[in-house]
Amino acid sequence: MAESPHLPDEVLLNVRGILDKVRAELHILAKGDAKTLHHARRYLMKRLESDERGTPAERNKVKLTLMATQQGKCPLCGEPLPPRDAELDRKDPVLGYTAENCLLIHHHCHRKAQAAKNYA
Repeated sequence: MAESPHLPDEVLLNVRGILDKVRAELHILAKGDAKTLHHARRYLMKRLESDERGTPAERNKVKLTLMATQQGKCPLCGEPLPPRDAELDRKDPVLGYTAENCLLIHHHCHRKAQAAKNYA
């Protein structure tokens, strides 16, 4: 069985090769300085996270759009949404955080939705 449920073994092997190269390049860049290595890793991590999730500002725009589109109500339970604590639930995780791919829902509704998808 593959070590990743989403990547075939040969793809995972290639991804590990890329990761090894990036790690080596970071060590060259840092020249033995632990602080530089730490900050370079964090910089890359945040940029890769933004590639997948978008930036916080982009997600906030999606939330505002959905709050208006959904008329301030959770589409799962029909109750009013708290303006600050509502969460984005992606219909298809691969498609990212867009107004077309998300619902704005309560925290407890999100937990139930995640459990129903076997994510929790």
